[in-house]
Amino acid sequence: MISVDRVFHYFPNLTDKQKEQFAALYDVYKEWNDQINVVSRKDFDLYFYEHHVLHSLGIAKMVDFKPTTSVLDVGTGGGFPGIPLAILYPKVNFHLVDSIGKKIKVVHDVVEALGLKNVTAAHQRAEEVKQKFDFVVSRAVTQIDKFLPWVSNKFYHKQKNAYPNGIFYLKGGDLTEEFKGVRRHTEILDLEKYFAEEFFETKKVVYIKMI
Repeated sequence: MISVDRVFHYFPNLTDKQKEQFAALYDVYKEWNDQINVVSRKDFDLYFYEHHVLHSLGIAKMVDFKPTTSVLDVGTGGGFPGIPLAILYPKVNFHLVDSIGKKIKVVHDVVEALGLKNVTAAHQRAEEVKQKFDFVVSRAVTQIDKFLPWVSNKFYHKQKNAYPNGIFYLKGGDLTEEFKGVRRHTEILDLEKYFAEEFFETKKVVYIKMI
């Protein structure tokens, strides 16, 4: 089993509270996963921290969100990448949405169990979200040509981070064909440069400028 220590290795400046919260994730998700299969049961016991927590935190290897930044997590499922990022950035506000109600129920329970004060969640499709945000994050919920129309009107125009407001999208594999039609400034970060595990050899963070 790959333990929470792997998170501590790649993010050595965590506070004691953050370490406690990351360590608590496994048991909270384990209880739910036994009931409704929040994430793949096949790899949960061995790879929960690598495939789900560290993968979510890959976004933090590309951008360092400033305090008061607002982030929308679309298609969060049971809370990825939003929950790990919310632990890492306690002064950043996260709103997590998913079209499957039982998964948002999991998110609410995790937020309460960990005492996260910077997370809200709703049983919503992305198109139904009325608020605006600095950034949208997501973990490969669909092809990017379908995703962009869902969120194109969700961004504040005032910028306060190093990156202009936009999307950070976790994706894997060869993205050439999928992204060739995107007519916006795009940057791709290979996570294998930051994480040594084989899982990350094809994993990437894609940034798309939206303002």
